[in-house]
Amino acid sequence: MQPAQPRPHRVLVFTTPTCSWCNRTKSYLRSHGVRFKEVDVSRDTRAASDLARRTGQMGVPVIEIDGRPIVGFDQPQIDRLLGLSGERA
Repeated sequence: MQPAQPRPHRVLVFTTPTCSWCNRTKSYLRSHGVRFKEVDVSRDTRAASDLARRTGQMGVPVIEIDGRPIVGFDQPQIDRLLGLSGERA
């Protein structure tokens, strides 16, 4: 019997097209092979309202990992929740 494969993380990245930190966040996740769904809050007003309600923040990026929001590009927190080393792949 083989050991169970770890469940992939559910990662959402809330962004806007002009946000440089959003682009940095997405590049960082891609460099580690992390799959994520991007939500453009400039186009999705419902997602923007829900995000503001849940986090108390209007800014982006917000990275949600397995339901836990991280406001801004907080690399140590991202690494901790995803089990990354912090070095680029």
